Amino acid sequence: MNFAFTDEQLALGAAVRDVLRDACPPAALRTERRPGWQGLAELGFFAALLPPEHDGLGLGLTDVLPALEETGRACLPGPVAETAVAAPLLPKVVGGELCVSVVAPGQAYAADADLADLLVVLRPDGARLVQAAELAPRPGIDPCRPLFAVAYEAYEPLEAPAGPVLHRLAVATAAQLVGVAKELLARSVAYARVRTQFGAPIGSFQAVKHRLADVAVAVEFAAPLVWRAALALDAGAPAAGRDASAAKAAAGEAAALAAGSALQVHGAVGYTDELDLRFWLARAWSLGAAYGTGAVHRERVRAALLGGDARRWP
Repeated sequence: MNFAFTDEQLALGAAVRDVLRDACPPAALRTERRPGWQGLAELGFFAALLPPEHDGLGLGLTDVLPALEETGRACLPGPVAETAVAAPLLPKVVGGELCVSVVAPGQAYAADADLADLLVVLRPDGARLVQAAELAPRPGIDPCRPLFAVAYEAYEPLEAPAGPVLHRLAVATAAQLVGVAKELLARSVAYARVRTQFGAPIGSFQAVKHRLADVAVAVEFAAPLVWRAALALDAGAPAAGRDASAAKAAAGEAAALAAGSALQVHGAVGYTDELDLRFWLARAWSLGAAYGTGAVHRERVRAALLGGDARRWP
């Protein structure tokens, strides 16, 4: 069996990378809320999962994983996963033209709600499309992913059940976390090669090598879990929810390990506001908590396995 991405899937990821390289440099993260979004919209990224009758590309979640990873690698601000993944479930979205934010069960705040044209509130009893909401800013760890408390009265019930939406959002966020972890690792390796201590690059020290190798292993183990979960969701597999939780837990932990290692490698300079590294550190921590922390998703995997759901797919 061939478990590799197709040329078309990789080409979409490469096209997103090219757009973000020019439109979303680190300098843009300091001044813009949605750098690169116009270019991605013109590319069709936000309409990739929409059906053709809604001017979309009709692709599956698996098809856009390389592209989602690139948005994490570029630390792209804005509700990326929500707009790309949750939008196809909404009746008013055509051609990926509208920005979507989501309030998940158990989470009090919505990220980037001030940018959203549509706001979806997910509850155990179903999904709601909010007609009008009052937003109150709340403190958060990620300056490029501000949080808002949402108050509303009028809403429109949605037919889409909340569970599958959350699973897809978790996997899309996990793909972004893999990209964040890879960028943190790349920046740490590059710095370790040029930073000298005791007359030698710190990358030559065994302790640094082992630390960065642990990050590389964690990322290589997390990425296939994300791919498997996307395949399971696209196929409607019975254990897709369990696979989504396994992917989110592994990707979040890999990104957290990459962030901690990046801070150790960079030393005190890693904490400074002037260094661009802080954007990826904050994104690793904020996305790691989005749509369920690692502890929450590990408990779901444990419950599924101990409850007798040990089915494998495929």
